[in-house]
Amino acid sequence: MLDLLRPFVGSPSDALHFFPLPTESLLLYPSADSVVILDATSLHLVRALAFAQVFPGRDHASTRITSLAVDSALKLVVAASGPRLAVWSLSGVNARTWLVHSSLLHPNGEQITALDCRSGLLAIATKSTVSVYTLVMENDLPSWSSKWTCRVRESSSVHFSPSLMYIATVSEQAKKVGVILTTSGRLIQAIPHPRPVTNIMWRSAQASSRDDLILYTVTSDATLRIFIPVLDSPQHLQLHANIDLYSSIPLRPSQKGTQDLVASVFPLDRETFGSVLAVIIANSTDADDVKVRRIKDIKDGGWDMFMQVLPDGTLTVRAVANVDHRPPSLLKQFTLLQNVPIAVPHAPTHVYAVPGSTKSTLTLVSTTPLSVHALEPLSFFDSQPNGLVLRSRVLDYPFLDQSHIRRFVRTPDGAGLAVVRETGGEAWILRDFGTGLQRAGQWSTADHVVVLNGGLSFATFSNATNILTLHSSPEVTLSLSSASSLFSLPPRKVGLYECIYAITEDPTPVICHIHAISGSSPSLSLVSQTTLPLSSPAVFIIPVDPMGWTSSRDVEHDVLLSVSEEGELAFWVPDENGKGWRRTGRVRTGKTNISMARCSSAKKTVLIVPQADGEELTIWDSQESEFSSGLEYTATLSSADRVNDLDWSSTPDNQSILAVGFAYRVEILCQQRMTYFDEGPGWGIIKVIDIGSLLPHPISDSIWLAYGSLLVGSGHHMCLYGPSREPENGRIEEGLFEHVARLNGPLPDYHPQMLLQCLLWDKFELVKEILVNLSRDMERMHQLQSDTFASTSVPVDHYLRKNRMTGPAANAHRRQYSSLFVGPNESDEPDDEGFSRALVERLISHLEADPLPHLTPNEHAILLVLIQAMLEADDSRRALDANGFRYLISMRSFYILNERASAPSSPESKGAVIRQTGWRARLRYRDIIWAFHSETQGLLLSASVAACQGRMTWSDARALGVFIWLNSTESMRSHMEAIARTEYMAGDARDPVACSLFYFALGKHKLVHGLWRQAAWHKEQQPMLKFMSNDFTQPRWRTAALKNAYALLSKRRFEYAAAFFLLGDSLKDAVNVCLRNLEDFQLAVALARVVEGGDDGPVLREIINGTVIPLAFREGNRWLGSWAFWLLHRRDLAVRILVTPLQDIAGALDVQITEFGNPHYDDPSLALLFSQLKSKTLQAAKGTSEISGRTEFNFVLQIARVFTRMGCHVLALDLVRSWSFDRPSTVMHDPIQPTVPSSPITARRMLGLEPALRRHSSIMIDMDLSTAPPTRRASPEPGLPGGDPTPLIKETIKEEGDLFARKAGLGSLLKTAKQDVHVPEFDMSSFF
Repeated sequence: MLDLLRPFVGSPSDALHFFPLPTESLLLYPSADSVVILDATSLHLVRALAFAQVFPGRDHASTRITSLAVDSALKLVVAASGPRLAVWSLSGVNARTWLVHSSLLHPNGEQITALDCRSGLLAIATKSTVSVYTLVMENDLPSWSSKWTCRVRESSSVHFSPSLMYIATVSEQAKKVGVILTTSGRLIQAIPHPRPVTNIMWRSAQASSRDDLILYTVTSDATLRIFIPVLDSPQHLQLHANIDLYSSIPLRPSQKGTQDLVASVFPLDRETFGSVLAVIIANSTDADDVKVRRIKDIKDGGWDMFMQVLPDGTLTVRAVANVDHRPPSLLKQFTLLQNVPIAVPHAPTHVYAVPGSTKSTLTLVSTTPLSVHALEPLSFFDSQPNGLVLRSRVLDYPFLDQSHIRRFVRTPDGAGLAVVRETGGEAWILRDFGTGLQRAGQWSTADHVVVLNGGLSFATFSNATNILTLHSSPEVTLSLSSASSLFSLPPRKVGLYECIYAITEDPTPVICHIHAISGSSPSLSLVSQTTLPLSSPAVFIIPVDPMGWTSSRDVEHDVLLSVSEEGELAFWVPDENGKGWRRTGRVRTGKTNISMARCSSAKKTVLIVPQADGEELTIWDSQESEFSSGLEYTATLSSADRVNDLDWSSTPDNQSILAVGFAYRVEILCQQRMTYFDEGPGWGIIKVIDIGSLLPHPISDSIWLAYGSLLVGSGHHMCLYGPSREPENGRIEEGLFEHVARLNGPLPDYHPQMLLQCLLWDKFELVKEILVNLSRDMERMHQLQSDTFASTSVPVDHYLRKNRMTGPAANAHRRQYSSLFVGPNESDEPDDEGFSRALVERLISHLEADPLPHLTPNEHAILLVLIQAMLEADDSRRALDANGFRYLISMRSFYILNERASAPSSPESKGAVIRQTGWRARLRYRDIIWAFHSETQGLLLSASVAACQGRMTWSDARALGVFIWLNSTESMRSHMEAIARTEYMAGDARDPVACSLFYFALGKHKLVHGLWRQAAWHKEQQPMLKFMSNDFTQPRWRTAALKNAYALLSKRRFEYAAAFFLLGDSLKDAVNVCLRNLEDFQLAVALARVVEGGDDGPVLREIINGTVIPLAFREGNRWLGSWAFWLLHRRDLAVRILVTPLQDIAGALDVQITEFGNPHYDDPSLALLFSQLKSKTLQAAKGTSEISGRTEFNFVLQIARVFTRMGCHVLALDLVRSWSFDRPSTVMHDPIQPTVPSSPITARRMLGLEPALRRHSSIMIDMDLSTAPPTRRASPEPGLPGGDPTPLIKETIKEEGDLFARKAGLGSLLKTAKQDVHVPEFDMSSFF
């Protein structure tokens, strides 16, 4: 998704150093104040070590590492800057961890010019001395002890011999090489050269031979010389051979001097080559192969090989034989390879051979530029093109100014950027689809910078001169006031100019709008100087991020965001004439002391507010309404890790991505799709970029660029992150934009969330069509044996079809069902075409074996649940109404999910689906309420009992909310008796205590008495038989029962105590025990409804008013509140609570509500229930009339936004397309000719709320019509007696009068209901 594509850590300007490890080779070189460590085979950044880690008090701006050495034996890295020396060691536990080892300050304070470190011996060269130090370990604390110091001329390099007995030194531009004894520091030889020496190397000794003192030197004329000691003087080196560049060129360039030749010659490490050649020979199967024989000759001959890279881009390999033989006069040199092309722009200054990625290959590292070639010896020495292949290259861009980065500034589209450093900066252009950067220019000093023309040009502003300079040819300047910020934005219309905005530092900030034209005729022109019409001073005036504007240039975009001291966010666009600013929206966050703010293209605003325990990060949407405060995300950040920077990016479909930069990491956040199954945060971290293991400096800034690339600045280094283009497991990794779209974009048809919403909104046939398509797609994938799943999408117009009504009313012509579930052989109708039990079983089998891509284990398990529930409910769906089917789906899903949560993966799934969906104790109240409003509760009760294997206990009834949704008193009594019987029969022991509460509630004392007679095993049998034999209709024994109840309370036997309270005829005390001690308000409601014989009893009303309603407000549970008000016959409030803010509802109650939870307007089923209830009864219509049309309109828009946030975009479209708004009307029909209904529940003439009520076939009158409020009389209909013959002119209702008009319309409806309700005489003909 976001991988490190390219580190910009500087190019090496001198020799490289290598650190061999068992599994890899590391490449090291100094860059400014850091040591850069790369993987030698791929040039991937491994680590950078900062000099400030060892000397933290030093000013990094003046620190430059001048010398570097590697001690591979002790795993040390030594770096020098000035007179100071820093040492790091590689951790023995973690091969990627580097620790500070030790430090050293040169005693004379001289600048260190050269270093070498081998096996704890350290050679230090300065301008006038060479010193040797030894590593001393005292009490596990390393230190360096001086061994000797000798006076020499300035040395540019020092090198220990392989035996550590000698040190070779050379001074810059010197023609002599000095050899010093390590033991004493005595100069034993000075070797003259005809030209300045550019490089010296000791030849590695044979493992089993004596220490051969053999030295290679390279001079400026690209000549390599081999010095070998003579036989009679083993410490004296003598020239025995030289390799001249011209000896490899057939024709000497007689017309060119040697000073024009920039080529050189490089020895190839024979140990590295020898080990690779040995592996090739050992692995070869054909010893007679010409290539293998050549490799064998090189290995057996023990030749020393030297590589020369010529200016024409070809290389030559020469060999010297018999270097180990004596006498040295037997040396022989010859050409092994000639005119082999190499992919380098010019002749390198250094070439190294290191082990490759495999044991049979080598890696050729060259500089400059730093390049890596893979060398395959068999093909290379056969002059094959694939013998030397370029693997990686670091662009040659040595920083002219390696000062630390302060911040980044980008173009509006992210195609170019400016790197602002502590001194100066550069402009860069994004290349290769966001995978590379190219430097386009630089400046020396500026306070503010803007980048123009895709990074090809830039403008700088200096507060010292108050001059804006366009760096073009020629330069153009413009005088301005002192500016606090400078930024560029795309022009509102396509043109040749670009817009620059400067905000001044005046008490009332002035916004200067400037047009900049770059190119052949550059210019800067001041267009306007304006101010924002702010009511209070702004803390911030910042630009809205323009990254998402390119795809919608014609749409008006907000340009500026102002943040007030009170935390009010205001969005601004220029007026049409460009002479002022117009506010497009505002959000009241209530946040104060805001330290940082940024706004995205989609108008998502992130705020950082310091707090006592850290920092608070909040993300706000610009859509503020009575249903949404705009707050989408809140996180409290640690005080130990402060936020350094914030930056927004935008996907092609205008989704916002936020990068939050800390000291050593960048967290990438995107909006998370809302789910119907659980509540999660609105935003989530999708990626963490941690540079702590790569770069030592803290992050100074991070910025988004085009194509989803992210640039991170640390110290003077930059790291470019982007989507990886290297296939992983044969597949290209998912990009950032694709990942964000998958997390927050539209869902596929088969996604469980989409299927569930379709089922809830009565799109059953559509779900069957989706499942049939899914089954066919899975079958096709298996037949093709493909790993790629291709889904078939359902046309959008299928989602927009009108829902087909389900339930008994719509299926009166079908046969009647005596039970909910019908056996496979009992159905009189064939399966629907395509959708069958066999198809579903095959689909489930395929999904268990091969989970669908991009579904989490939870989502996959829920998909299987829905498919299984669909199969079980399909036959009985036509016997249920829509609400009953919604409850049935939820109930089946509830049990199957709990079963999956507690069961391990099945063997058939092969562990492919991890079933960790979470166990729930009960159905959600929103699922329970569907059954409460269902007209097929008998079937639902049968289904609920069947789901419990026919034995429903109280815990099962509570989990399913049975006594919340049952409406029939007789059903409640019979079902409570069934529960009592199940509780008694549960387990091996038949315990009367378990069922006493329910039997006492039913008034069956004698039955309990009989059960105690059978409980001979129970220790309480005798006292209970004696006590239960009394007559509890008498006050005396009721009082005795109450005393026993209190005694049981003291023993914490709460359920049994509640039973005795019922025995003592104290229902109120029994429900108090349920509420306070058992904390089970469902049990209290069940007892009250059964004992009081209905829903109008005082105890039940007290439970609802005192417990249920405060609980609903405290948890923000509108579903529970709607049920409570409906049961209290306050159905106007039952409708209003679905839409109206909870605080407004609380004001209309007699009960004092002090705690309010989250308003929870993020449930689309609220709109579904509201559409059902708002005109179901007269009371509900009254409640609907108290909701203004504007509020209902905003509510529907909020639910549509929720659908979109859930990924159900097409359902949001269907909602706003099909929703019917009740247009208020004060027109009332003259009721001179009343109609006589056939029953108290009848079709009415729809007045006032006529359009809404017309959709219903009947309306229930559930309020006292005599107390209906009077309303004003409206004009009679034309054509009726007493009516005005003039045409009726439709009354236009203003928005502020909408609520009044709705209430007036309700009054007309009530008045008509009073006149229309007549009890008809019985007439037998009514039935025919």
